[in-house]
Amino acid sequence: MPTISRFRGIQIRMYFEEGIHESCPHFHAVYAGQLASFDIEDLSRLSGRLPLRIERLVRAWAREHRDELLRNWQRGRAGLTFKDVPPLK
Repeated sequence: MPTISRFRGIQIRMYFEEGIHESCPHFHAVYAGQLASFDIEDLSRLSGRLPLRIERLVRAWAREHRDELLRNWQRGRAGLTFKDVPPLK
């Protein structure tokens, strides 16, 4: 699963496989071996769990970069590689 951003010990990952990832646009956040998935549109947690402080940082980052995340999702649907997204400021 390609990592598209890193900040404060958090890795943001995204991948797209037809059949498996045709659901809502989402991304994965990994921190200290814990994994959670988030909906890009409303930033709700779809699965997994992260420490509350880390989840807040992930959501703040995603709000800053929602357009880039959606463009990456579209790139994945088109079979293109993902572009890196800047870390949290």
